[in-house]
Amino acid sequence: MIRIEIIANHSVEENVLEALAKEQVGKYYTKYPNILGVGSAGPRMGDAIWPEENFAMVIWCEEEEAQGIERAIAKVKEKFPGEGIKLFR
Repeated sequence: MIRIEIIANHSVEENVLEALAKEQVGKYYTKYPNILGVGSAGPRMGDAIWPEENFAMVIWCEEEEAQGIERAIAKVKEKFPGEGIKLFR
């Protein structure tokens, strides 16, 4: 089994879910709806100074599905290059 973690801005959450559905992967996941922190795209603190927040998804899958997830996220990153979309495997 492979553990995939996806962390991205809330602004692209729907796009991520649509991309996964289009690739027919990531049907089963755990979602953490409000993630705060600082990454390469800058602070996401959910406050008056840095109002944005991220979400995270964790997916356990086999290799073939992991490759489909990576393809789906690559497409979203290509469409939204400044949103700090990250995939950890």
